Amino acid sequence: MTVLCLTELDGADPADASLRALTLGRSLGDPSLAAVVFADSATVPASALADYGVTDVYVIEPSALEGYAPQAWARVLAGLATETGATAVLAAGTDRGNEVLAHLGAITGLPMAANCTLVTPDGGRTHRLVRHRWAGLLLEDAVMEAPVALFTVATDAVAAVPAAAAVAVQVHVHKAEVAEADLVVRATESAGQTGGVSLATARVVVGGGRGVGGADGFAPLEELADLLGGVVGVSRVVTSEGWRPHKQQVGQTGTKITPELYLACGISGAIQHIAGCAGAKHIIAINTDPGAPILAHADYAIIGDLHQVIPALVAALRAR
Repeated sequence: MTVLCLTELDGADPADASLRALTLGRSLGDPSLAAVVFADSATVPASALADYGVTDVYVIEPSALEGYAPQAWARVLAGLATETGATAVLAAGTDRGNEVLAHLGAITGLPMAANCTLVTPDGGRTHRLVRHRWAGLLLEDAVMEAPVALFTVATDAVAAVPAAAAVAVQVHVHKAEVAEADLVVRATESAGQTGGVSLATARVVVGGGRGVGGADGFAPLEELADLLGGVVGVSRVVTSEGWRPHKQQVGQTGTKITPELYLACGISGAIQHIAGCAGAKHIIAINTDPGAPILAHADYAIIGDLHQVIPALVAALRAR
């Protein structure tokens, strides 16, 4: 019996969210934990996956299936689930993970549960689940009855923990069998856009809100994020104003983040934004308003003008 896990990459390494999903997958007790990776076989980090208990890696190379095609990816997972006799197929609760698993549920006719925090096999065709509802504000207990359990793992719910001992891993280059209809929706990325740290997996996020003042005001935040090895995130109002792209939005309708540090600059802290950043281990808020809601969620707060605080912080970091 096998547990399949759709595994995303962050550059040359497994994405942190996928390592969390693999950690939960390992707890299901099946003897084989298999990672499914859409990448070139020469670049697949097999040893890093073995550290998390992966016994088999199924690689779908770009020559067989180029770009991100959610329905085609789901079709590949459906075939692998049948081929390996999988008891569960899971993915990280990222945009791609949720989308591909939803397609997989539609293709197979199986139920799919999103953003799970705990999955426990309950004998035979049943799994007991705990999952996030209302952007993590509520936890739902549920029972899934299906021959193959389909679920995604909430990105901030499970710590990425290596296995007690690395296992021997086998890499299989899998030939994708998809129809033209599965490729109607496909996204391709240029080489210049695929590298670097993603917002969902970054260890440091520097967030900017209305208080930044405009598109030009983000240059100091970009500089600070670069010094800290992080990325820039934004509030919804920033994307609504057209200052930054939606892919950088943190919040209920954007990306949920789980960094070690979230530095929120000029962000008031609406409940939808808090739903996206509540998984951060430490929050520092910079705001001129001592009554801003985000201060109630911050570990530290600086009451001041970000246009003065950020340059001073950049200067101090460069001096070191």
